[in-house]
Amino acid sequence: METAVIKHNIFDDLKQLTKFGLSLSVVFSSVAGYFLAADAVDVKTVLLLAVGGYCMVGASNAYNQIIERGPDAVMKRTMNRPIPAGRMSANTALIIAVVLTILGLVILYNINERTALFAAISIFLYTSAYTPLKPITPLSVFVGAIPGAIPFMLGWVAATGEFGIEPGILFMIQFFWQFPHFWAIGWLQFDEYKKAGFNLMPTGEKNRKASRLIIIYTVFMLIVSIFPVFRKTGDLYLLPVSALIIFALGLVMLYYGVQLHKKQSNLMARKLMLSSVLYITLIQIIFVIDKFLH
Repeated sequence: METAVIKHNIFDDLKQLTKFGLSLSVVFSSVAGYFLAADAVDVKTVLLLAVGGYCMVGASNAYNQIIERGPDAVMKRTMNRPIPAGRMSANTALIIAVVLTILGLVILYNINERTALFAAISIFLYTSAYTPLKPITPLSVFVGAIPGAIPFMLGWVAATGEFGIEPGILFMIQFFWQFPHFWAIGWLQFDEYKKAGFNLMPTGEKNRKASRLIIIYTVFMLIVSIFPVFRKTGDLYLLPVSALIIFALGLVMLYYGVQLHKKQSNLMARKLMLSSVLYITLIQIIFVIDKFLH
């Protein structure tokens, strides 16, 4: 009985170290990008992309938790993670992260070289630029938005072996989306982040300048998301009905951004954050369904 509990705890710690839920959402984005580009779905490539993608994101999250084990120990949201809670040493976590990195790169290289290259860029920027910059400047969010925007376009590159206007647009959608999403989280966790020495708000404070920027970036995201309807983006385009649905979903986010600007409340920040998660999930599904309706 005790053995079963230990096994469960180790498995649970691995899930926490690699941020299982977040990593799955990244894999979902990559697979959606693959379906968008593939003329015919190759199950082997999808599996390689999913497993390799999970390894790379899991490794990034593990490196992040090794570097941030001090701040993690003082935040309620993170203090029970394996390293700050003392259930796993930083050295053990590092071994796991390195193994996941190598596995991920080898698996993705077996799809094509560019897929492995972009994944390597993503893990490097997340670990070596975004994470160290978090305690120094709110500009870390801009840096972090680059690796964060790679998954959706990575699927396209996995399917085609090429980088062009189509994966570029997918990258821009996820890039602009991250600002309202992460600033909403930064708003909600402002006091906790401050206690840990982080400040992710663009102006350094929860104020109208910050909420104004949230609105501006939401508008940028909305424009880029529906741009394929104009058929200026190569093989990536949207039917008008799909663009209208995406536009309506974006307006929900914009509405909560405006309400946050007016009310400056955590409730509106939470609603914006939740609507942003719904938005990025649904538009990826809509893009894929739309492709098969052409």
